[in-house]
Amino acid sequence: MRLSRTAALAGVAVLVLCVFAWAQSRKPGLWEVTSTMSWEKSPFPAGMGAHGPMGGGPHTTQVCVTQEQIDKFGGPQPQTQRDCQVTNVQKKPNGMSAEMTCSGAFSGKGTIEGSWTDDSHSHSKIHFVGAMTMGANTTPIEWTVESTSIFKGSDCGNVKPFEAPKHK
Repeated sequence: MRLSRTAALAGVAVLVLCVFAWAQSRKPGLWEVTSTMSWEKSPFPAGMGAHGPMGGGPHTTQVCVTQEQIDKFGGPQPQTQRDCQVTNVQKKPNGMSAEMTCSGAFSGKGTIEGSWTDDSHSHSKIHFVGAMTMGANTTPIEWTVESTSIFKGSDCGNVKPFEAPKHK
């Protein structure tokens, strides 16, 4: 049970991290993100699949992007678990890339890539390879999250921006 709760937290953190990669169109406001997570190496026992933001189909959420986030990161700030850092952020005219390194219960490295065709649509991909530690057991994990995003408007309403992550 603890494994599924920890994996669920990781899945949510990953989904939110996707926000970093997709809203690179430099347009502050409310964005709708639809993400699909796939496991190449799953921490779940055979026959027990992941659901919700951790796999099993698309998950849609709304994210508020501020101008400050766009200026610093080229899009919203990456929201990761407390033991993860986003480094080597490379902003480009029609996309971005970055690296993610995590330590602690989830350790490993990932790559983040984002692209957009106009100021209201974008696509992102995050690929992570590492291990998940639960007590004395360590399980190899590998996952990919692909997301598409659509700008909804300049007013975020009740949706609040994410807090600042670690960034080098």
